[in-house]
Amino acid sequence: MKIQQLTADISLKRQLEGGNEQQLRTVREVLANVKVNGDTAVKEYSAKWDGVLLDNLRVSTEEIQQAVASMEPQIVADLTEAAANIRYYHEQQKRDGYKLPLEDGSWLAQRITAIASVGLYVPGGSAAYPSSVLMNVIPAQVAGVERIVIATPCDKEGKLPAAVLTAASILGITEIYKMGGAQAIAALAYGTETITGVDKITGPGNIFVALAKREVFGEVAIDMIAGPSEIAVIADETAHADEVAADLLSQAEHDPMACAVLVTTSEAVAKQVSDEVEKQLQTLPREAIARKAIENYGAIYVGESMTQVVAAINTLAPEHLEIVTKNPEAVMEQVKNAGAIFLGRYSSEPVGDYFAGTNHVLPTNSTACFASGLNVDDFIKRTSVVYYSEQTWQDNAPKIARLARLEGLEAHARAVESRGWNKED
Repeated sequence: MKIQQLTADISLKRQLEGGNEQQLRTVREVLANVKVNGDTAVKEYSAKWDGVLLDNLRVSTEEIQQAVASMEPQIVADLTEAAANIRYYHEQQKRDGYKLPLEDGSWLAQRITAIASVGLYVPGGSAAYPSSVLMNVIPAQVAGVERIVIATPCDKEGKLPAAVLTAASILGITEIYKMGGAQAIAALAYGTETITGVDKITGPGNIFVALAKREVFGEVAIDMIAGPSEIAVIADETAHADEVAADLLSQAEHDPMACAVLVTTSEAVAKQVSDEVEKQLQTLPREAIARKAIENYGAIYVGESMTQVVAAINTLAPEHLEIVTKNPEAVMEQVKNAGAIFLGRYSSEPVGDYFAGTNHVLPTNSTACFASGLNVDDFIKRTSVVYYSEQTWQDNAPKIARLARLEGLEAHARAVESRGWNKED
């Protein structure tokens, strides 16, 4: 990895591709077709792009049972324990509404209610991501969502990964559809003969999935438009170079556009990590992907002070941030922008990806400056409630009418006055 000196005006933000005109045109055609032709269109696209002819889009109970039976008991136990950890963490995010008493029996309130139905997109095809099932489903369940649907692409034989179905089974999810890409987003948003549409869609996917989510936003809600994965590591002279290199590669192997950055105060650590990355790349099964990410979006920066290092990190606002220093908690107090933070030598980023309980659906490409990771709040609605007694209305009606007329909204003023009050205060 190239080693550079950290400067005050450095910008670590990537300019990611947002989809070219042809990709956007394709997505819009898919959305329009599925909206009109439903199941037929979804199956046509599955045959065209996934190479599979499907009789039924929905996964059967038998398929789920067979998948669970095929899994090693230890893996089922691991997924079950991970699910418990994730649920425990997200249970702490639950909130209650509130009621504020006013004079004369009047009151104001906020009600917290769950979204009725959500569709969770789980990427698939040649890979299996049971962790994505856990991370998307559990906060929705904790929020109280009544209907949770999973959409994920199948292989050319019409089968879904056993691990994905097992994760869904552990969580009690049975409404699962074999569909991926923009057609899956369209089916979830608009509904088809087989699939009832949902109110919100969450989950990561490729550029076509991301563009489709952006296009249907407004008709349904979405979580975020997630870009390729990224990791930044803050390290000082106490860091172990081989471990830092391994952590950088843990995200580089995701995607050729993944970002892996080390910002350190130690010239020695910088050189050692650079050497270790090259050494470890040579034995990595996904070397081609990781190497391209490191070459295009990997970097090591050496700063003069920890203050300068943290300032650079706050500019980057990375999806994942590891702090591997002598006193990581003290450094963390200076960090303002990061999707998730991992402290110390033994909090490697994959700990959060799979097991600790925190969510791994996180803001990317510097959106951690204003966005948060997926959480229970993403699956609830907040509704305001007003109850005015007659006396409170009498006391405030003149003020409300005057403010309405100040804005030129006579009907607003008359609505207040229609209750019987029609005199100036």
